[in-house]
Amino acid sequence: MPRFAFVFAFPMIVVASQAVARAEAPVGAVVESTLATAGERIRQFAFDGDDATSYETEAAGEGDHAVALTFDAPVQVGSVEVRTGDDGGAGRLDVGSLEGSADGKAFEKLADFREGAAKAEPGRKLKAVRVVPGKDAKGPLVVREFLVDSEPEVRRFAYPVEIVVDELDAPGMRGWAEKAARECERFYDRINEALKSDGYRPARVIRMSLKNDIDVPAYAGGGRITGSVKWFKDHPDDVGAMIHETAHIVQRYRGRRNPNPGWLVEGVADYVRFVLYEPENIGGLNPERAKYDDSYRVTARFLDYVVKKYDPDFVLKVNRAMREGTYSDDLFKQATGKPKEELGAEWKASLKK
Repeated sequence: MPRFAFVFAFPMIVVASQAVARAEAPVGAVVESTLATAGERIRQFAFDGDDATSYETEAAGEGDHAVALTFDAPVQVGSVEVRTGDDGGAGRLDVGSLEGSADGKAFEKLADFREGAAKAEPGRKLKAVRVVPGKDAKGPLVVREFLVDSEPEVRRFAYPVEIVVDELDAPGMRGWAEKAARECERFYDRINEALKSDGYRPARVIRMSLKNDIDVPAYAGGGRITGSVKWFKDHPDDVGAMIHETAHIVQRYRGRRNPNPGWLVEGVADYVRFVLYEPENIGGLNPERAKYDDSYRVTARFLDYVVKKYDPDFVLKVNRAMREGTYSDDLFKQATGKPKEELGAEWKASLKK
């Protein structure tokens, strides 16, 4: 008697479970103030997660003043607290208000300051919160920390910096310069993560100026970025040039006797600009004429190739060696097994595929 194999097909029951929502990426922020900063106790110290640091202002002049924490996008704020005053009580705000805004423009009171602190639980979306001193508050203000509990999280400053616009040959461009400075401040954490090395402490105060008679778009040196009035009047969207110069400030390589090749120094700065900051603006490239050591955005493309194919930490390694004055061409072979000339030829061939 033949034996039959019976296959019983049971309907598959799919049990729908509630999906766990992925945490949204942290939102960036900027600290802005109508009050001048006192020395190097910079604005971003008010939101760096370090209670040992604080933002200190100069004495308030006439008019209304505020210190605002503005988010890159609205966030659902469960609670917000601001603490003021140093350990000795100097700069403490006892009369003033903590305010919030859904659009970053129109503000309403959330809480009053009492004994140097204010706390509120808005339970709604806000684009900004700010500290508004009372009318009679004329002395310096010390903002120890903004504490924000929100969804998504607001990203604190890992590498606090303040970029001070202090010299303008064209006063009418102050608005542009301040906007560019804030953008460079926002991207400073990313630059430093890309170019970090053990024991290195990046600049916390950078000065920015716009000058006439500059024959390049911008240059950096001595903790200062200098831009061309004419260039940025003609190219107001070229904030990336200031990102490039901020990268040079962070690079801070050794003096004139260092062994660092110029094409690689500029290539690393343009890697920061065109690979990390504005990849959509890197532009086209002629594969026939491409040379790995052609500097700027061409070298940036080459570095991106090496990072993606061989070593995700390659730019970190190159930057560390150039910063410490130990760079040699052998670094390419140590990291990839191939000399830079062979890598360059390989990269060039890849462009033609």
